[in-house]
Amino acid sequence: MSVQPSVRAFDVEATTSHPANHHVDAEGLKRALRALGGGVSIITAGEGETRTGATVTSATALSIDPPRMIVTLNRSASTLPVVERYGHFCVNVVGHDHETLANQFAGLGGLKGAERYHGAEWIRLESGAPVLENAAAAIDCEVEELIERHSHAIVLGRVVGIRFGNRGSLVYRDGRYFALGG
Repeated sequence: MSVQPSVRAFDVEATTSHPANHHVDAEGLKRALRALGGGVSIITAGEGETRTGATVTSATALSIDPPRMIVTLNRSASTLPVVERYGHFCVNVVGHDHETLANQFAGLGGLKGAERYHGAEWIRLESGAPVLENAAAAIDCEVEELIERHSHAIVLGRVVGIRFGNRGSLVYRDGRYFALGG
């Protein structure tokens, strides 16, 4: 007995209209990636007035066993030198009601460094990195390796602490936030 799939994912249909191809450059890649929804996290690092952070959609697990995270940070951003200096970072998965905070850490409104932390409660776990108290989840990491490539650095983190919230999270797609229930 053979089973025929109702949808053949890799078949190409002949049509008279084809989407336009785009020249391969930074703007074309950004435009293509805007079609991919990504979970929103705030990467935090530092202490006191040296605290800083960035909003990213580039945080994910590198490995579950052993527990490792990967995040990419722009080499020209203020967050990278602080991550390097302190050897820690926290991936704060933001809740559905953290859009304003995500925008602060994205640099909207001109806030920099420790100013970005205003309007939220912060604690610390094992690494000492700032942890958003009411995050959907927080993954506390110590830097294991940092690899600089092109415009960004790939930061590999050994997970040293995890904290769970009980809320939905945010997804960013095509220049907008979307709330996911929790």
